[in-house]
Amino acid sequence: MDTRKIIDKIIEKSEASIEDIVKILISQQDSYLFEQADKIRKEYCGDEIHLRAIIEFSNYCRCDCLYCGINRQNLHLKRYRMNLDEIIEYAKKAYKAGYKTIVLQSGEDTWYTREKISYIIKKIKKLGNIAITLSIGERDFDDYKQWKIDGADRFLLKHETSDEKLYNSLHPHSTFKNRIKCLKWLKKLKYQTGSGFMIGLPGQTLNTIAKDILLLKELDVDMAGIGPFIPHPATKLKSYPIGDSKLTLKALAITRIFLKRPHLPTTTSLEVTDIKDRENAFYTGANVIMRKVEPYKYRKLYEIYPNPNIKEKTIEEEKKEIENYIKIMGRKVSTQRGDAIDK
Repeated sequence: MDTRKIIDKIIEKSEASIEDIVKILISQQDSYLFEQADKIRKEYCGDEIHLRAIIEFSNYCRCDCLYCGINRQNLHLKRYRMNLDEIIEYAKKAYKAGYKTIVLQSGEDTWYTREKISYIIKKIKKLGNIAITLSIGERDFDDYKQWKIDGADRFLLKHETSDEKLYNSLHPHSTFKNRIKCLKWLKKLKYQTGSGFMIGLPGQTLNTIAKDILLLKELDVDMAGIGPFIPHPATKLKSYPIGDSKLTLKALAITRIFLKRPHLPTTTSLEVTDIKDRENAFYTGANVIMRKVEPYKYRKLYEIYPNPNIKEKTIEEEKKEIENYIKIMGRKVSTQRGDAIDK
């Protein structure tokens, strides 16, 4: 079966095998895949692009992830924690600037107890009709449950790789089984749940990428982040090459035609590898973009991977800039929260 027929089958039946996905990934005929992904994006998501404000509030982390610049083994990194009211202050600034979603992200920092996160959630929800996405890693079921009760709407917890052996080798502090358990808890608690993975991790194969996409389907995700691996000089994987941007865009496009409804962001890692790939992602299935809104003194310190593109602007200036960019592409800036798209 040629690649076009495989793509058509996936679109029609929302079914795919590992072999189907691998054939698309190795094919050199990408234009049809990208065209169909853009068509499905328009059908399910429209021409609106959702803007998310992300507050990276702590770079302390208890984890030993081999690829991450803020892992606890990095003794050269200056650590910071935003205090609770400072987090709320910047959420308020983002809301006043017009953002409808606040993403609260940090390393796995247990200094922020269940009660502290609850306080932040409740205060932000009082600002108005605003969605809260948490991205703070693996916690206890009762933590997740309480934060949902408090008003958290979404949770982003990337599975990073579907290869259990590879996952465990990259995450000596945790296990693949525990990560999947947490994702299933989040679905059980009715969070709008997000996951995702990297392209180009050392040890990854095309079969692994295919399994990653199939796992997103199995988890029934509402959003998924797919970006290239970028080596950080303060990690054990510092000497490995950057993940392939084209392969990343193809994985994004396959995810769109296969899963159809999830929100798919153009990741900041794509912008780091080549700013043009941000735009390319919007033509291969993406419909979301995130902008940092925490104080600039912290942004350089939240360095999961090196990002030389950080330039100081106000929240309003940065939002206006990305809105103009979206309009130039012929897309619309959404004025809605961008909740999960119904099945």
